[in-house]
Amino acid sequence: MNILFDRLFDTQKNKKVFIKYLENKESLTYDRFLQEIKTSARYLQELGLKCEDRLAVQISKSHHVLTIYGACVQLGIIFIPLNTSYTHSEVDYFLTDSQCKLFVCQPEMEKEIIQNDKERKFTTKTIASDYEGSFFENMEKLTPLDFVEKRRENDIGAILYTSGTTGRSKGAMLTHKNLLSNAETLSKSWRFTEEDVLLHALPIYHTHGLFVATNIALITGCQMIFLKNFNSEEVIKALPDSTVMMGVPTFYTRLLKEKQFTKNLVGEMRLFISGSAPLLSETHQEFERVTGHQILERYGMTETNMITSNPYDGDRRAGTVGLALSEVNVRIVSLDGNNLFLKPNEIGVIEVKGPNVFAGYWQMPEKTKEEFRNDGFFITGDMGYLDENNYLTIVGRNKDLIITGGLNVYPKEIESTIDQIQEIEESAVIGVEHPDFGEGIIAVIIEKKDENVNNSELIKHLKLNLASFKIPKKIIKKNNLPRNSMGKVQKNLLRDEFKYIFKR
Repeated sequence: MNILFDRLFDTQKNKKVFIKYLENKESLTYDRFLQEIKTSARYLQELGLKCEDRLAVQISKSHHVLTIYGACVQLGIIFIPLNTSYTHSEVDYFLTDSQCKLFVCQPEMEKEIIQNDKERKFTTKTIASDYEGSFFENMEKLTPLDFVEKRRENDIGAILYTSGTTGRSKGAMLTHKNLLSNAETLSKSWRFTEEDVLLHALPIYHTHGLFVATNIALITGCQMIFLKNFNSEEVIKALPDSTVMMGVPTFYTRLLKEKQFTKNLVGEMRLFISGSAPLLSETHQEFERVTGHQILERYGMTETNMITSNPYDGDRRAGTVGLALSEVNVRIVSLDGNNLFLKPNEIGVIEVKGPNVFAGYWQMPEKTKEEFRNDGFFITGDMGYLDENNYLTIVGRNKDLIITGGLNVYPKEIESTIDQIQEIEESAVIGVEHPDFGEGIIAVIIEKKDENVNNSELIKHLKLNLASFKIPKKIIKKNNLPRNSMGKVQKNLLRDEFKYIFKR
């Protein structure tokens, strides 16, 4: 039996629309989607792929990514989605490390591979655009495959590579149980039904857009309005026909700048969800003022799927990521790992245990062992605290912790204070090497349009609200902050940019 396939793909044999496009394209029904999965499975079988082989995909957002994902689940093939912005050298590492057997990519990447990888041990097939590319050659002659490979819940369904900002990228192995449990839990927590219409503007090479948004749609049988990317004009056009939207904070800050984004526009919406990066309390409050909706913020990561969520019914607290999901245990541990029972509001390392937590890192048993406690808790590397009501607040990554003059400083505290200033759009606080203090604090600020922040006045404001050792030694103005594709600020790039600032 293959429970993941049965629950996600083989229960919706009907003419109901699964994917709807804003462009003038024919909608995709669940029935047709399932037939395309089974035809793709036949094709993969004919290419010689078998259970537990690895298949990587790096193509533009389209339902074909989901079709190939479904075919992999059907045959027990391990699915590896890759960020479309990865260069050839990055892709080469992932394909080599995973011992990939088939790589489905865009024609431009295939040309790079042919030129540079003379002794490659994998096959390439291309998808250029809708039903165009070598992947579709002779596809119409194939008979859909009804055979479904038997899989156990702890078998690996997918490998997601981490960003590698602290060294070699690691392949997080997600089991069938990981993927299914999260889809089931979240669909119940967020009250999804087959009547919902999910506005999908996220990329689908990432947990958020693929294993949260898409799996929830599949397991509940609801419809998705499928946008290739986030575009304010297109989102505003789609909102009146939608009931739920999942996004990153950048989506919501951009929408708030649009005059057409009003309470009347979102009259049919029941839920806005945010994740993948911190949502400013200011954004949360402004969004509620404009729309009447409270954004529901949640927390997850590549290795764990989703961990916590603000409640659907109940207090959605700005600045927090909510409560632990059903069957998920969250605890806060001292930085040295010696104290497993910190008091409410004491900051420590966030650790998590549950059916959502991955099986380990691909071909890295020692690294896997380092990241788990003996009692099975995964050490997330995120710093945070639980309040008296068990709402979780994240203050930053362990690696973002600044130790200046022997004292611990959490960047989020300083950023929150800076972001209260009306003239400032957002900020990022980092620590870099300092000859006297070990690390010196730098605040990088983005001014709002037509505003000019006086650095001296900013420092005065910070001194009124923060201890002296938390005051930045440098204030730097930039036009924007470096972000990854999911909207997270890449502080490692800022640290690289300013690492010699105290040595000049």
